[in-house]
Amino acid sequence: MTATDPHAPRAFRQVDVFGGGSGLSGNPLAVVHDAQGLGEETLAAFARWTNLSETTFLLPPTHPDADYRVRIFTTAGELPFAGHPTLGSAHAWLEAGGRPRHADRVVQECGAGLVPVRLAPQLAFAAPALLRSGPVDRDRAALVRAALGLGQEEIVAMEWIDNGPGWLGVELADARAVLAVEPVAEHFAAPGTDGDVLGLALGIVGRWPDPGAVGKDVEVRAFFRDGGAVVEDPVTGSLNAGIGQWLGGAGRLPARYVAGQGSRLRRDGRVSVELEGDDVWVGGRVSTTIRGEALLG
Repeated sequence: MTATDPHAPRAFRQVDVFGGGSGLSGNPLAVVHDAQGLGEETLAAFARWTNLSETTFLLPPTHPDADYRVRIFTTAGELPFAGHPTLGSAHAWLEAGGRPRHADRVVQECGAGLVPVRLAPQLAFAAPALLRSGPVDRDRAALVRAALGLGQEEIVAMEWIDNGPGWLGVELADARAVLAVEPVAEHFAAPGTDGDVLGLALGIVGRWPDPGAVGKDVEVRAFFRDGGAVVEDPVTGSLNAGIGQWLGGAGRLPARYVAGQGSRLRRDGRVSVELEGDDVWVGGRVSTTIRGEALLG
């Protein structure tokens, strides 16, 4: 059987992305290699079966400047871009013997276009341009406050920072306020200003007053609705990219900083963010936890 045969076994890896101190402290990602020949329904069904926040499928590139192409699926559908799947897919592709065209970077092709991934000092992707940015209208802001269980006085700033998953960023007074948030599930389903459900991916961020003592500059949390539940994502590259573009670009965060995420989930995520000219680079540790074969046919 060949790799284009839907019944052929595919190399499979499960990797930990953005782990702070160990390979079990970040956000897991399932990666299926050589996914050509698999139909859309099969990709979606396998992503639902893994029950991880994302599963990726590696394919030959269609763009001449790309090293590989990736399709990114959640349990609910396909995304044009996501952060931890970008780093995890690049790591898996390289570990499986992929040879990039350039010595210092891999170029990933995805629904959002071409995304460069720097190889050193650690894997880091250049944040794609925001699809939606700017202020949040008053009615939507009220829905967001209700969804987060917060009063207007508890929110420092709020802005669209959407690079694909639909992120809306909310800045709180400090990191401890971020860790104290208890989302209200019923308000995630409240009617939105566009006549649809709220349907947002919400990210909250606050600064640590003593970064040297905790080993991180800011604390980040990410929430989205999955069916009837509100899910908190362990560590989120796309959200941290948007925060870097928003608050870093405005000079309200330093040009280099470390974000912590996942504390409430007993994870120890660490995301390095670096502003370099017009680029925002988002990086972190990636390690492989499972190697094997996937039978999807």
